[in-house]
Amino acid sequence: MNPILRLFFLANEGLAFFLELAALAALARWGYTRDIGRGWSIGLAVAAPLAAAVLWGMFAAPKATFDVPLAVQIAVKVLVFGSATLALYASGWRTGALWFGGIVLLNNALAVYYRSRG
Repeated sequence: MNPILRLFFLANEGLAFFLELAALAALARWGYTRDIGRGWSIGLAVAAPLAAAVLWGMFAAPKATFDVPLAVQIAVKVLVFGSATLALYASGWRTGALWFGGIVLLNNALAVYYRSRG
């Protein structure tokens, strides 16, 4: 891989990590903003991102616990990022949800491109 392409690849990988953290934050915000009582909303604010992080670590992370087919990895990514996008939308950040979803799509498309280039 040429140096310029490698630089863009590394920047895209850094963005991917930021988006993963942002997805967890979006799920936490969604949980906290539910009108289900203070204790329950705090519990949901902890449980939703925790469940996403466990799924990610087991199936989608670079050093995932289980070696699964690419289709399973993609399904987990769609579930986590899709849930985070919907969580942003449901918690009132409609424009932010659209931007987040679009950036996630672009980031993943670039990741596929860079990996296909070696």
